[in-house]
Amino acid sequence: MIQRRIFLSATSAAALGLWAGPFTQIQAQTPTSDATAFARLVAQGGCAVLIRHAQTESGIGDPPGYRLDNCSSQRQLSAAGRAQSERMGQWFAARQLKPSAVLSSQWCRCKDTASLAFGLVTEWTALNSTFDQSAKQPAQTSQLRERLRQIKPGQFEVWLTHQVNMTDLCREYPAMGEAFVVDGAARLASRMAFG
Repeated sequence: MIQRRIFLSATSAAALGLWAGPFTQIQAQTPTSDATAFARLVAQGGCAVLIRHAQTESGIGDPPGYRLDNCSSQRQLSAAGRAQSERMGQWFAARQLKPSAVLSSQWCRCKDTASLAFGLVTEWTALNSTFDQSAKQPAQTSQLRERLRQIKPGQFEVWLTHQVNMTDLCREYPAMGEAFVVDGAARLASRMAFG
C-alpha cells in the first residue's frame, strides 16, 4: 500500500517563506487527495522528484571496503525494497507522469531502485552518497541546485539518491522510498512515502 502525505500547506509554507509561484496554488487536503496534489505539482514541471532509494537490507552506510563497481560489496535492496521500487514506477505510470530524465547515484541500491521503477537510468555523481565523504557535500549540493534551475516548466526529472543528499538540500530527513518534490529554487514543495 502506498502511503501519501503533503509536507506543508501552501499557506503555512508561504508564511515561512519556503516557496512561491505555481506551487503556492496547491493546498494540503484530506489524505485521500494528497497523491493528487503531489501528482499535480510534478505535472506542472520545473521541478525534480528526489527519491531516497527503496528499502534495503539492515545496516547503516556500507560495509568496510565497499566498491561502487561491485554491488555485492554494498548494502543492497531487500525483497521489500524491490517491490517498493516497482510500486513507485506503477504510481508514476498510472498517472501518466513521464520524467524527462531519470538520474541516479552510482550506488547499486539507487540504480536498482531507478531501474525497477523507471527502466533506463543515467548515473550522476552529484547524487552519490557523502555519508563517509562529507567534504564533497557542498560541491555536490551546488551541482544539484544548478541543475534544478535548468528544469523547464512542464518537465520534471527523477533523481535517485541518499538521505544525506536530500537532507543537505532540503533540511528534511527522508525515509527509504520517500520522495520530495523540489522546485527550481531548491525548495521542498511536497513529499510522499511509497510504503
